[in-house]
Amino acid sequence: MKGMSGPQIVVYADGACSGNPGPGGWAWAVAPDGAHHDSGGESHTTNQRMELTAVLRAVHALGDSGSALLVVSDSQYVVNCFRDRWWQGWLARDWRNSQRQPVANRDLWEPLIDVVRARGNVEFRWVKGHSGDTMNDLVDELAVRAIATVR
Repeated sequence: MKGMSGPQIVVYADGACSGNPGPGGWAWAVAPDGAHHDSGGESHTTNQRMELTAVLRAVHALGDSGSALLVVSDSQYVVNCFRDRWWQGWLARDWRNSQRQPVANRDLWEPLIDVVRARGNVEFRWVKGHSGDTMNDLVDELAVRAIATVR
């Protein structure tokens, strides 16, 4: 990924699920105030899928304005994939994980990895969930509210 110099957009993303699997919601919001945001849900999904959907929707929605993008998530699943470059191993092993099993949620990972690689100026940061981070609390609330729209 390219360096993060110059203007930067900070977006928070979160997913939620009522039961796992069960009805789920996703949300993203641009810091510092969350005025630019989106959310939605699915009637039968998992928490991991909603975390991925939130990030995928955010990266697509924010386009490639030339500004670097910092995605903040409480999902270690999402953040570690990019920070620890799991995706490189998946590609090298034809979408198999380190245990040689098919990568779960490939249908979401593949387009997310493609758009992050194409954009080149996306970084990921982990934030502890439910720890008082105002923006993380906002996207959590939006994701939980979105579940009600699909029940």
